[in-house]
Amino acid sequence: MIKVENLSKRYHGPFGGGWVLNNISFTIPTNVSVGLIGRNGAGKSTLLRLLGGMDHPDKGKITTDARISWPIGLSGGSKGSMTGRQNVKFVARIHGIKGNLGEFIQKVQAFAELGKQFDRPVSTYSSGMKSRLNFGLSLAFDFDVYLSDEATSVGDRAFKDKAKKAFKERMATSSIVMAAHGEGLLKDLCQSGIILETGRAVWFDDITDALNAYHDISDGKADISSFMNSTSV
Repeated sequence: MIKVENLSKRYHGPFGGGWVLNNISFTIPTNVSVGLIGRNGAGKSTLLRLLGGMDHPDKGKITTDARISWPIGLSGGSKGSMTGRQNVKFVARIHGIKGNLGEFIQKVQAFAELGKQFDRPVSTYSSGMKSRLNFGLSLAFDFDVYLSDEATSVGDRAFKDKAKKAFKERMATSSIVMAAHGEGLLKDLCQSGIILETGRAVWFDDITDALNAYHDISDGKADISSFMNSTSV
């Protein structure tokens, strides 16, 4: 279970900044996969970073008894001066993997499909290559909840199919919190949904209901506030 209580986040710059997330609350039940739905800039990536512990809220808190991955798909987090292999070895040792380190590294290498680039500095990687390394590394660990930020949009069709298949296999024992623009993918992998709009969040038990509500908001037929009272948050 992941419980988000009165969570707020803003980024401070030379010209100030509004609240990306403003006093949002919801609970993700155990073994329920959730799609994050919202416009670009609505706070989907920010929320994933907060859930994964890569950032901290300005207000509120997140409590969980689950082992949560970092957001798969984000290209940050790797040390550019180190090779892909060195980064994998470094992360594996930090997380204290059980079993053979060499086999663990080989597993990540095979999934990421980086070829000779695996032994070259990550600073030479494209953003897609960094994401593929991150994807393979995250899936090599047994997390209770995997966070995905457009991860399945990385690479060619074959790699996208491979990523989707990997998520489906993980769902036998884990769940996913996924930000993606592909509605078919969200319906295929997620049971519930969260709409993020103007700093607010609304929880929907059914992903189809969440997508329909988002269409109404996007088309100007409804405002997110019209769903705040009728839907559990």
